[in-house]
Formats: sequence, structure tokens, C-alpha cells
Amino acid sequence: MKDFSNILEQTGLYQFFYSATPDGLFLPLGMGQAVMIIVCLILMYLGIKKRFEPLLLVPIAVGGLLANIPGAEMTTEGGLLYYLYQFGIATGVFPLLIFLGVGAMTDFGPMLSNPKTALLGGAAQFAIFGTLIGAMFLSEFLPFSNVSLQQAAAISIIGGADGPTSIFLAGKLAPELLGAIAVAAYSYMALIPMIQPPIMRALTTQKERQIKMVQLRDVSQREKILFPITVMILTALFIPLAMPLIGMLMLGNLLKESGVTDRLAKTASNELINICTILLGLSVGSKMSAELFLVPNTLLILLLGMLAFCLGTASGVVMAKLMNVFSKNKINPLIGSAGVSAIPMAARVSHQLGQEADPNNHLLMHAMGANVAGSIGSALAAGILLALL
Repeated sequence: MKDFSNILEQTGLYQFFYSATPDGLFLPLGMGQAVMIIVCLILMYLGIKKRFEPLLLVPIAVGGLLANIPGAEMTTEGGLLYYLYQFGIATGVFPLLIFLGVGAMTDFGPMLSNPKTALLGGAAQFAIFGTLIGAMFLSEFLPFSNVSLQQAAAISIIGGADGPTSIFLAGKLAPELLGAIAVAAYSYMALIPMIQPPIMRALTTQKERQIKMVQLRDVSQREKILFPITVMILTALFIPLAMPLIGMLMLGNLLKESGVTDRLAKTASNELINICTILLGLSVGSKMSAELFLVPNTLLILLLGMLAFCLGTASGVVMAKLMNVFSKNKINPLIGSAGVSAIPMAARVSHQLGQEADPNNHLLMHAMGANVAGSIGSALAAGILLALL
């Protein structure tokens, strides 16, 4: 009978109902794990059924599911998720390799063809510094929050909608918040099709959404080769702390555009980034365990991250509307939302809303100009925060 009792206590079903309540957790641990498993199943549904960035959402959801199975010990020392997190996230290796792959997949031609779109990428970064101020403000008034300046800066980078940059900066400034920040950044990136459209519709009129933009000029291969080299040199001279991110992004792009390293570019943009995406998703999901997730500070980070992301979307749209006041060739404000650096998710959303307003309106390449500018902008913003703090 005693042996049977011991076996029963080791089952997940028993631990769901008869577990203690750790300090700071809203629920008994078992019930909290059950809640998080339901959350992960919802994320999995959104990724598979609704196709909301499944390459991100499915691995994150599975990682969270594995992290919340009672008794599995996947996230403690000796567990697979523990070692994946320590190797790839805590060291910053996965974000930098992801940036290498993103660079190899990115065409900076749309931005070079219409440099004005770079301003939209810059405008979306206002959210980062606005959230930094907001986080410090809230920490003064919320009794459960005690956010330092370094922690506020790490949280604020979520506004750039750039998962690798968020992980990189959090690892430098607030490693204790790295898990929650990674979860927030990648979850919001994956949920862009749900988050951005209401904001875009609220800030634009039907007439504005129907604006057709002029045809982009052709960008020469020489320009495309010189661009990553120039950006690396300027970054090294003025914001060297951003060089790890910018350097890997531009290396990947140079492999793509040089015309002599096709094999390396294909590896970076396919096998390497796919492997890193799987491992990074599982690692991020491992920080969705109930004892780490269902606590006040984590929920505050999720709230601030959501506000930052919404502010970044709105800032780009408002900047586009402002530019139209002074510009002869009008910009469709929808592409301003693509100033956040989630490539190419944000650009696709801009294009889809433009198509809703007018099926003959093709905004994808214009939106990509703002999108790739946002990727550079968020990395530079991270370098600036590192330099200041």
C-alpha cells in the first residue's frame, strides 16, 4: 500500500491538486501549472489553426507545455530545457545567430530605394524610450514593483518587437528578467496579426488606407554590397556596443548580396536559422513555468511590453501621417506600423490591411523598407541604452 501511495504521489494528476503554494504565486503550484498548460494550448491553437507565426508560436507553446508538466523536471539542472536555455539564451548565442540568419534573408533594397521609410523605422523606436520612462514611473506607484533603471531599459526594448535584441539587452542589463522579457517579446511578435490591425485602423481613415505609393526604383548590386559594409563601419565608430547585433545582421546580408557566398547565405537563411528558431522557441517557452510566470513582476513586464509594442505601432503610423503633411509623394500610413522590427510579419500586416481597403493596393515592398529600418533601429537603440547605462 505504501508503494502504491508513493507511485500515486509521483503522478502529474496528484501534483496538480496536492501541491504547495510557493511565495509570490497566486495559486497552488499544481493549479498554476494547469493554468499555464491551458495558456500553452491556446498559443498552439493560434499557431496551428490561425497560422499566427507558427514558426515562433508552436516551439514556444511546446516549450511552455514541457516546462509545466509536474515532476518532469525539464527546466531544472539536468533537464533538456535547462541546458538549452543556459547555452543559447543566457549566453546570447541564439539571438546573434538568429540575426545572422535574418540578415541573410533580408533585402534592404526597398529601404535604399525610398530612404524616407527609414524615418518610419526610427519613429517606431520612440516606444522604447517612452516605455523606459513609463516603467520607472510605475515603479514609484505600484507597491509590488521595484524596477531599477537597468531593468526598465531591458523591458522597454520589447517596444521594438525584436526578440533577439530583447534577449541580448536583457542578458546584459537585467539577466534576472531575461526569461519574462523573452516570453513577452516573442509572444507579441507572434501575435502581431491580432495586436496591430485595431491600432492601425483606429489611427487611419479609409481614404488614407487606400493611398497608392509610387513604384520603387531599382537598387544596384553595388549599393546593396556597400550598404552593410557602411553600416558596420558607422556602427563601430559611433555605437560600438551595438556591434554584436548589427555586425551579425550585416554579415548575413553581405553573404546574401555579395554574389560569391551563396552557399553560406543559404545555410544561414535556412538550416542555421531554422535550427536556432526551434531551440530558441523551446528555450523561451521554458520560462513560461507557473512559478516564474504567475507572479506580479512578470505580469507587469507583460503589461509594459504590450504597451510598448502598441506605442511602437502607433508611433510609426503617426510619423507617416506627419510626413504626408510635408511630402509631395504621399506615404500610406499603414506602412508606418511596419517600423517595428518584426520581419516580415509587420510588413505583411500592413500589406493585408492595404488590400482590404483596395485590392489593387500593393504595399508589401514599401512596408519592408520601414520593417528592415526598424530592425536596424532597435539594435542601435539597444546599443545606446547599453552605452548610457
